[in-house]
Order: sequence, then structure tokens, then C-alpha cells
Amino acid sequence: MTQINLTTDDGRPATLAVRRLSRSASLRGLTSSIVSLFGWTPSSYLILSLFAATLFVIGVVWWPLVEANVILFDWSQPLWPQIWLYMDWLLLGVFAVMSLLIMAGADIKADALIVFVGLAGGLVIESWGTQTHLWTYFTLERPPLWIIPAWPIASLSIDRLYRFLNRAAHHASRFTIAYWLVFPIFYALMLLFVWPALDKSLTIAAPLLCALLILPPTDHRAAVLTFAAGAGLGYFLELWGTTRECWTYYTRETPPLFAVLAHGMAAVAFWRVGGLARLLLFRLLQFKYTIPNTQYGIVKGDGDGKDRRQNLQVRPADYQIGAGDAN
Repeated sequence: MTQINLTTDDGRPATLAVRRLSRSASLRGLTSSIVSLFGWTPSSYLILSLFAATLFVIGVVWWPLVEANVILFDWSQPLWPQIWLYMDWLLLGVFAVMSLLIMAGADIKADALIVFVGLAGGLVIESWGTQTHLWTYFTLERPPLWIIPAWPIASLSIDRLYRFLNRAAHHASRFTIAYWLVFPIFYALMLLFVWPALDKSLTIAAPLLCALLILPPTDHRAAVLTFAAGAGLGYFLELWGTTRECWTYYTRETPPLFAVLAHGMAAVAFWRVGGLARLLLFRLLQFKYTIPNTQYGIVKGDGDGKDRRQNLQVRPADYQIGAGDAN
């Protein structure tokens, strides 16, 4: 290899090859630090790719949604100033944060259940709200199918937020008090909000379902933290959607307090349903599956009908409906 003699800042001889090796090592070290900081795994890149592919499909299938924004640009003028002017920075920020969240600690086997429950739950919720005219979309679809994929993405983001809150939260004994303060208040707000549509069967079913989720014994800590994570993310989603008139509530608020808190209740509902699905799978498949360290999820075992406690660290509490991770 040809050596090019150089000197370092302190006058010592160095070579171009050494500098290149040093830069390469520094870059690898920086990349490793970023991956470790954000908790990225091999599944993280697959999850992000699926997210990007979903956005691409929505853009192709529902091209008028994209076209409505493209027509804002004057192609005879410089593009970058217009991008800066017309860029929806709130939407960009929400997308960036959710992209980082869904990549953190991703496990495609565990996340598959979260995605499935989010898709099904989102379809039910959107159908209820739009069919009863509690909220409407600017496309007047009831519901618009292009909004449904947002629910599993939000569910994955809430799962990651829950993990962070679970590690940061202390004073477990106070969560029982918080539970019986937060959820009855939410239930009262829900009754007030849905009262104009209480003559419809779907609206009657919604409060009954929430009562069934709130009253039975559960892990109060996990429920409160999941509710907080869902409501926290829900605020920014509702702020964007209502101020941009993507969807509008009958109260015309931007956004209504109930809508923000409803994201928390939806997150709790998805968590409880995920726990039920996990329990059913555990029983039907005769211990072929076990649960990783997330809110709910599935990791395939060895399939011989044994739980392999020493390898998989199976805990009996993992198979109780509503059991959350308290580690």
C-alpha cells in the first residue's frame, strides 16, 4: 500500500491509511452508539420498511389525498422555499417520533399481535364514530380505509412509550388510587360526549364495553401507564387532525378533551384484548408459545409442548388477562 506521509496536530507523523481507518472506526462506533441508544434491533428496519411501504400504498391508492397537497406548489418557482412554507411541521414531527418509537426494541413476532389488534380495533372504533356522526372525515367516508393503518402504528408507538413509563414510574401503590380516579372521570366524560348519539345501538355498546374493561380486576399500574401513553400520543394526533380539518367532531373542538383521553382508553382496550388473545393462544396451542417482555406479544417456542422455563423465563403472571410487565 502506498503511504502518504502527513503530520498530526501535535507534529507526529501519520499516514492517510491510518486516518481512513480511524475515521471508519469512529463511524462504526457512532453507528453502534445510535443503535444502542434507540434500542434498534434487526426487526426495527423491517418494521420501518413496512411503515414506509404502507404510506406508499396509501399514496398510490388514494392519490387524490396526495394531489390535494401537490397542487399547492407553483412549479415555476423555486421548490425549497415553498417546501419550507407549506411543510406541515406538526405532521412531520409526529411521523418522525412515531418512526423512532416503532423501531425501539422491535420484535416482529411480538409486534404482529399488536398490529393485528390495532387494525381490528381501529376499524371498529372508526366505524362506530363515523356511522354515528360523532366525527366525520373531509372525504365523508364512513370510515375511510386509509386511516385504519394509522391505528396499528399508534399501537406500536404506545407499546414503546409504555415500556419507557414502566421503567421510569415508581410508587406502585399509588396506581390503584390513580386508576379509580382516571377511569371513572373518563367514563363520565364519555357519557357526556356520546349522549347525542345514545339512541344508536353502536353508541349503547361502547359505554357498556368500556365498563366491562374498567370494572374487572386488572393490573392497575399497567392500565394507568398504558392510558397515559395512549392519551399523550393521542393529543398530538388529535391536534393535527382537527386543526387541519382532516376529521371534525360534532362539537367543533380542536381537539375535544374526550377525544384525547379516548386514545388512552383505546390503548387499554387493545392491551386487554391482546392479553385475552395471548391467553387463548397459550391454551389452544398447548404451551407452544410464550410471551416476551412487552405489553403483549408472542414469541414462538420449541413446539414440544413444554414451556422451557430455564430458557424462556416463563412467568405464570404472563398468562393472566390484563397482566402487565412490572419489571
